[in-house]
Amino acid sequence: MEETEVNRLKNFPITLFSTVMGLSGLAIAYMRYGSVMKAGTIGFSKYFLYAVTVWFAVLVLIYALKLIKYPTEVKHEFIHPVRMNFFPTISISMLLLSIGYENICHPFASALWWAGALVHITFTFVIINMWFFREYKIHAMNPAWFIPVVGNILVPVVGANFGGTEMSWFFFSIGLVLWIVLYTIVIYRVIFHDALVQKFMPTLFIMIAPPAVGFISYSKLTGGLDSFGRILFYFAVFTTLVLVSMFPRLRKAPFYMSWWAYTFPMDAITIATILMYKMTGAVFFKSMALVLLAVTTCVVVLVLVRTVAEMLSKKVCIPE
Repeated sequence: MEETEVNRLKNFPITLFSTVMGLSGLAIAYMRYGSVMKAGTIGFSKYFLYAVTVWFAVLVLIYALKLIKYPTEVKHEFIHPVRMNFFPTISISMLLLSIGYENICHPFASALWWAGALVHITFTFVIINMWFFREYKIHAMNPAWFIPVVGNILVPVVGANFGGTEMSWFFFSIGLVLWIVLYTIVIYRVIFHDALVQKFMPTLFIMIAPPAVGFISYSKLTGGLDSFGRILFYFAVFTTLVLVSMFPRLRKAPFYMSWWAYTFPMDAITIATILMYKMTGAVFFKSMALVLLAVTTCVVVLVLVRTVAEMLSKKVCIPE
């Protein structure tokens, strides 16, 4: 029994932090929906956010124990061409929690934002150095490589309140330009090389996140809706529609932790649509936001239930 527990700690995957992104993003979506639509979802979303915060703390504690007991395993994850991109999910989780706590506990939100921004820019520099000085095959490329980028674009959402406008523009610029570069590489890889293996097919939904989060951050930075903001939003909508049209193919993939790639991008496009309604007042966006919130909730609940079932069946934290 003891050996089994040790092995589970040894194989505890960094990818589990993506659960915090999906869950905290949904909590924020309900907060924004309640605030903009004057719906009674804010109270529920606060308690949901508290639960996600506890879950994040548990994950940090467990992974810290893994780092102490099995540093070699952590090192292997960090140099893995796919898993290395999930380390920034730790800092992204802090940034998302800071957004959630902005109107609940400002000092706590500020501390989370500063910690998240500092850790994330550190991960960005380290991972870019790895991209430049390690040899990667094109088959190792998949949309999970967007994850470090999304974090930089996410920083300005509440960055102006905590770190100042110029610092927010710094992070936004990094994320936006790197997104364009990586998007080109991903499209090239998908079209001209072998199809993604089933395990990574859900990561295609990550392609929604950069333009959706970019629209939210850009609107915060500029204080309104302009032509470039509309380009970001409508490209996010287009990407969502393209991926939804692929869902009959994607749903054939068996359950993996990569299913969590469905969640945060859906959170992001939902929040972006709520913001679009707030800025335009168009009834169409109000209806669209409600539909997206319902669909996103179903997606997150489904993935969460499947994950819990896999955990109870001891199919998580095992060697791949």
